[in-house]
Amino acid sequence: MIAKLSGLVDTVGTDFCIIDVGGVGYLVQGSSRTLGALPGQGEAARLHIETIVREDAITLYGFATVAERDMYRLLTSVQGVGAKVGLAILSALSPTEVENSIAAQDAKSITRANGVGPKLAQRIVNELKDKVAGIVAASPKGVAVNGAAAPAASQAGIIGDAVSALVNLGYRPTDAHGAVVKAAKELGEEATLGKLVPAALRELSA
Repeated sequence: MIAKLSGLVDTVGTDFCIIDVGGVGYLVQGSSRTLGALPGQGEAARLHIETIVREDAITLYGFATVAERDMYRLLTSVQGVGAKVGLAILSALSPTEVENSIAAQDAKSITRANGVGPKLAQRIVNELKDKVAGIVAASPKGVAVNGAAAPAASQAGIIGDAVSALVNLGYRPTDAHGAVVKAAKELGEEATLGKLVPAALRELSA
């Protein structure tokens, strides 16, 4: 099983690249985001690889970052999201944008990807919301409630309340969620709801 490739860039196409590793060229499928980040022909590159083995083929999918690879795995765990759709989503949105869209229940943002209609986008949001919520709740360490460190569930509640407040002010759910999570990380233990909303507003206006 191939997990990583380090070699020289031989060819870059619209949805694939060839990486020369010791004289052997590996054909790797990738998102436009990953392929666009590759260096020029003949230069050194490294890709994190997801290997899919089927009876008639062994296919390599490459990712510039571990975060992108992990989000790909998460997306393709949803029924109806195959390899091509997973790459299309990661071509249209960064892993962080996908995470924020799911956490904010913003299915419309995911329809920006080619081949993803409203029904599939909603299924992605519905099936992955709990998995993404666990990641988000754990990321802003020590969010405080009444001055005391809160458990993950309360952290998620504060984040949700702050996002709702920003959405009521007219901000898109995905943008609001991203700003709130970033503000919560910076505030740490001081991230009460009263401080979180103004801090997130500053992030949005930056």
